Amino acid sequence: VKVAVIGGGIVGCSILYHLARLGWNDTLLIERRNLTSGSTWHAAGNVTFFGHYPSITQLYVDSLWTYLEAEEITGHSIGFHDAGSLRLATKDEELKAFQGFERFYKSLDVDYEVVGVNDIQRLHPLIKTDDLVGAAYTPGDGHLDAAAATHALAKAARMLGASIQCHLSVEALEPRSNGKWSIRTSLSHIVAEHVVVATSFWAREMLSPLGLDLPVYALEHQEIITDSNSEIERLNFELPTVRDPVAPANIRQEGMGLLCGIYESSPKAWMVDGIPKDFGETLLPADIERLEPHLQRVFDRLPVFAKSGIKAVNNGPICYTPDGCPMVGPIDGFPGLWIATGFCVGIGTGGGAGRYLSEWLVDGMPPYDLAALNPSRFRKYLQRSSVVRSIKQTYAMGYEMPD
Repeated sequence: VKVAVIGGGIVGCSILYHLARLGWNDTLLIERRNLTSGSTWHAAGNVTFFGHYPSITQLYVDSLWTYLEAEEITGHSIGFHDAGSLRLATKDEELKAFQGFERFYKSLDVDYEVVGVNDIQRLHPLIKTDDLVGAAYTPGDGHLDAAAATHALAKAARMLGASIQCHLSVEALEPRSNGKWSIRTSLSHIVAEHVVVATSFWAREMLSPLGLDLPVYALEHQEIITDSNSEIERLNFELPTVRDPVAPANIRQEGMGLLCGIYESSPKAWMVDGIPKDFGETLLPADIERLEPHLQRVFDRLPVFAKSGIKAVNNGPICYTPDGCPMVGPIDGFPGLWIATGFCVGIGTGGGAGRYLSEWLVDGMPPYDLAALNPSRFRKYLQRSSVVRSIKQTYAMGYEMPD
């Protein structure tokens, strides 16, 4: 094949789709279990135009566009809720920074405005606004069904001629003397001109036999889903997602209850010494005691949350790099080898990252400068303890504005 994509999550399926959309359909996606088996299946599905890092905003915008396009092509619903989102500001400097993005979002043709406290109360009447000075409001984003979006991308890619093979484990990946790559699997031998490794937190172990040491590790990330609440049931509209730097957490409506993802101040690293080969579609034990200091701040911001019973606590691993940005692009010194990993906001940026990498592959150069994603931004060898420490610090920043 011309391109072999390893990994059947939202990122891998987006890459396969965009390659086919650009005319490269002599391609194969390889997945060792089922599509979405890594971290996509338990993702909250939040999509926003205003993410952690302004430098990768185009990825956020292109991601939602990608999912909606796949839905239109295939007729496969992605379950998109365009409830919008609010990024809260508790300091004047935060609000000023939000205002500085207005012209930028206008150039991207994205509905974006900075709103005051009265508007916040109108858009989300259940929020306590005593300490707020305003918010960034993006009415066109929201949340979707992450698994459904992945399957829509996979179906669209197949319709355009690409191939997908599930239940196929990669056992060895080796460069050939003719410049191509040899992929030995549990059932077959595949030769590819290009290989894209999109295997999330497995990428480091998959590429270590080549002498590569990717600074990619997983952290535990917990989200709480509440029971239905009468105050939400009485509303005649869906509440926008709230991203609060104080908690720090994202809180959105889920049915007639709430879903809250919390960024802990002391996160727990997961399986830094090696991930079990048979891990997949499994949640980790919940540890709600670790969340208590943050939950109190969520209760203060959204008193209705404290009045709601807990329906479920989901704890799943998510992938991180030291700076929180994914690694997307070619691997120096290994012609034909590409990676797309380290996505801590996989659904929010996976669709756009797939487009970015695919255009780079097809055209031989990136569609625009995005140094924040280049895999070579990290030194070749980094001490594991310092990498994990940096990852934890980045995670704990939550929704603080980066410098």
